[in-house]
Amino acid sequence: MQRWLSPAEMPGDWGASVVTVGEFDGVHRGHQRIVAVARQAAADLGLPVVVVTFDPHPDEVVRPGSHPPLLCTARRRLQLLAGLGVDVVCVIPFTLEFSRLGPDEFVRTVLVDQLHAARVVVGENFRFGHKAAGDVPLLAELGDKYEFAVTGVPLLTEDGVTISSTGIRTLLADGAVAAAAEQLGRPHRVEGVVVRGFQRGRSLGFPTANLEPPAQTAIPADGIYAGWLVSLDAGGTETQVWPAALSVGTNPTFGDQDRTVEAHALDRDDLDLYGTHMAVDFVTRLRATVRFDSVEALVRQMHIDISDARRLLTAG
Repeated sequence: MQRWLSPAEMPGDWGASVVTVGEFDGVHRGHQRIVAVARQAAADLGLPVVVVTFDPHPDEVVRPGSHPPLLCTARRRLQLLAGLGVDVVCVIPFTLEFSRLGPDEFVRTVLVDQLHAARVVVGENFRFGHKAAGDVPLLAELGDKYEFAVTGVPLLTEDGVTISSTGIRTLLADGAVAAAAEQLGRPHRVEGVVVRGFQRGRSLGFPTANLEPPAQTAIPADGIYAGWLVSLDAGGTETQVWPAALSVGTNPTFGDQDRTVEAHALDRDDLDLYGTHMAVDFVTRLRATVRFDSVEALVRQMHIDISDARRLLTAG
């Protein structure tokens, strides 16, 4: 897969292509269906597929401080899109100047002049141009003007619920990581550098990796979870995976105020992970975070949590 950090990086001899446009935060199953439709259209036309996305998130530029929690890092988003078999991901730097492009100007400069779109595939709720003035019917009109076809893909719904990045964030905020995984098509992942914490886990017999995620990461509700601890190389490729018990919260038993994301790799007390880039994948929630009356009571519960995590992660 090719990656262009702006349309200006495209080869000078680039020909026609099938284009899909969106933020694609999380690359959830609804996004995956849009990309699949684009890939099929490209196969029918014998053309490459280009995914156009943006960085930073448009909300952070247009309305600073309103940035929603991100379901994945920019690098992870590119990896997930590559896994869907697209030919190119074009990341457009989203600036105030770019945000002021009207719908016609956006279509002409990006989709027509630069990407030579023969077909544009978007979700049926797609909006574009200054103040989100453009919608799919307008895109189809502009397609007639500039000679490209438009496909609006219906949103993916299950049991009357529309799969969306906003909905997945709500599930995570409620701690419903298993339901979020169903909509994502994989467990929700939080990445971060392992930093030194209070090191209480090691003194209690349960050493943990304390992750420091990037700002505005979508982190599940406080609680204890079963999941996976994942080692990543410099390019973000997985190198090792361990079953783990995960903790999100402030650790009220010790009166801590800082919210942390910690992972205990099951049956491993020999890992030295400080300073490394890791990820945790959330599989299911075991329980809420509670304050224990004693350290001994906490340790007893930690043994139960680890046993529950092991059973759930090794089932089947």
